[in-house]
Amino acid sequence: MNRWIGLDPHSETCMFVVQDEKGSVKIKMPVETNGQALIEFVKTIPGQRHLCIEEGTLSQWLYEILSPHVYEVAVVPARKNRGNKNDFLDAYELANRMRLGDLGNRIYKPGPGLTTLKYLVRSYEMITGDLARAKNRINYLFRSQGAVVQDRGCPGCLPGKPGVCLRTGLHAAIERLRKEQEGVEVLKLEAHKEMVLEAQRHPIHRILRTAPGIGPVRAAELMAIVVSPHRFRTHRQLWKYSGLAVVQRSSSDWVRQPSGQFARAQVIQTRGLNRDFNHHAKAIFKGAAMTVITSMPQDPLRADYDRLLANGTKPNLARLTLARKICAIVHSMWKNQEVYDPAKHRLKPD
Repeated sequence: MNRWIGLDPHSETCMFVVQDEKGSVKIKMPVETNGQALIEFVKTIPGQRHLCIEEGTLSQWLYEILSPHVYEVAVVPARKNRGNKNDFLDAYELANRMRLGDLGNRIYKPGPGLTTLKYLVRSYEMITGDLARAKNRINYLFRSQGAVVQDRGCPGCLPGKPGVCLRTGLHAAIERLRKEQEGVEVLKLEAHKEMVLEAQRHPIHRILRTAPGIGPVRAAELMAIVVSPHRFRTHRQLWKYSGLAVVQRSSSDWVRQPSGQFARAQVIQTRGLNRDFNHHAKAIFKGAAMTVITSMPQDPLRADYDRLLANGTKPNLARLTLARKICAIVHSMWKNQEVYDPAKHRLKPD
């Protein structure tokens, strides 16, 4: 006996809707957003439990506490629905999607082993973004006075007299923002250290660091994002996940020949890269490609990049090709648990 469960989570309560195999609603009940209360309620549902949760702030926590008590759990992205909306309808739709197998792309959730690293990586990325915003605010104040950022003096101070400021408020604002920047820089160093130390607890981190353009930070971020290379059967699936897959679409493929018969036309079907992807993963592989281009002149991949340019490939397409090669290399290294070997891994097909 199967039971299909839809869970719509909120900060105060979670709405449960339970369907049987025919789609009839057997249970609909709000439960307090409390770990013990949620577990006790799920245990009271008879039969084989199939749980569907909508991706959101609480989805990782719900996945961790409820997955041991259900046969199957799926975390899915939200869908925009027209018409009325309430907790019951949202939970009912999730249960119905689980029963019909209409889940679309599931959201992959890491197990307990990488949860800590995931949170450390997320905090590091947030702090890095805060530091960039603090610097941009200082840049704005300097540019608003026609000054350059490299000039550490206040644009309102008299020449040769840094203590005499004609714009006291501007001077105070810049100094306050500089203090914020310095404080965030200290936090970034601490977050960087904790993230790398946590990543080094896993042996795969040492292997990934040997890939071209992949340092300790990018290796840690890949571990938190990809979690397991076995999610992707081939490197082409990892390309799509990372936004590096070429999209091909066409219409009116058949044309009439002079004889009156129809034949398939030879049309260019390339329509750029896929738009449904993980933005952090794409930034990692494109950043690794730029590192190889700018800082690793002796690497064989840099020779491949120069060869592409010499053959007339546009620089942006050559960088994309290099990023796809690095992505395929990382996938092969990760799956086979082996360090980077230029003579072997760079021969991966494009």
